[in-house]
Amino acid sequence: MALQDFGEKFDLQKLFRAREVARDLTYELSSLITPGMTEDKAHALYKELSRKHGVEKQWHPPKLRFGPNTLKNFRDSSDPYILQDEDIFFLDIGPVIFGHEADYGETFNLGSSHELKYLSEASKKIFYEVEAYWKKHHLTGAPLYEFARLKAEAIGLHLNMGSDGHRIGDFPHQIHFKGGLVECEEDVVPNAWILEIHLWDQKRKIGSFFEDILTDHEI
Repeated sequence: MALQDFGEKFDLQKLFRAREVARDLTYELSSLITPGMTEDKAHALYKELSRKHGVEKQWHPPKLRFGPNTLKNFRDSSDPYILQDEDIFFLDIGPVIFGHEADYGETFNLGSSHELKYLSEASKKIFYEVEAYWKKHHLTGAPLYEFARLKAEAIGLHLNMGSDGHRIGDFPHQIHFKGGLVECEEDVVPNAWILEIHLWDQKRKIGSFFEDILTDHEI
């Protein structure tokens, strides 16, 4: 079984549909997050929205990070924090929908700070630069993240290499490969991988996160 295989039940349109639902769910949840809220409250809202959107299960627990917790690695526990009027947060969800895994994450900011707005969008910007580089050069995982690291460095941010993306597909993808995207030593194929960009602003002690599927389709 090759690391970039899919299961017998894999359906590309179902994968894209699951991704679309996950993105819609992320944006709906982001619209409900307000100053004074805790991460625990956001998790309760996410559970309600998951039922509304027909989520079958969570293939990974949601990571809803507020303020300084945006620097945390995936497996780290958040510290207690109350969202402020001028603040930043990211949502990282991994629902299973139509028997297929989705994984979508994006950073949002509250208030009118141009610096927070810039940081919240920086991870998305670098994601699309890496995606364009991948489409042009058909590379393995490590060069993609070296390109991302240099892009982050150029704007004064640090790329968290502990958050490097992974396989995706019909549930569960782990039967094909459990490692990270940076460990993929084959040319990365479309629709099989999540690219994660987690940036740290080490001076301000906050981060920015964006993830989505690497695809050659318009979605």
